[in-house]
Amino acid sequence: MEETKKLLQDITEGIQEKKGKQIVIADLTDIDDTICQYFVICQGNSPMQVSAIADSIKDFTIKGSHVKPSVMDGQRNATWVAMDYANVIVHVFLPEAREFYDLEHLWADARLTNIPDLD
Repeated sequence: MEETKKLLQDITEGIQEKKGKQIVIADLTDIDDTICQYFVICQGNSPMQVSAIADSIKDFTIKGSHVKPSVMDGQRNATWVAMDYANVIVHVFLPEAREFYDLEHLWADARLTNIPDLD
């Protein structure tokens, strides 16, 4: 569990390093039949920022937790980049894609933690 908490911290720092906004951590541990324990959801203002956030997350998790995502998808058009860390799946969205997919409400049973924006 400590490893997962450290991973969540590294992911959050990676997002904040590139000024990612509206970070939400969805705790899925009390929900049956989920694909992971946590979702981390955030957004960037442009495809370039979405890509930069995803790269920053990868750098922070390699340095801090010594893990790489097993799968990283969506970098080509960078409207939604998904990163799979087994226990944690990270979603980096453009605002309109985030609104469209609305993962926070899709997982309404999860405990949601909002991380304040840094600026």
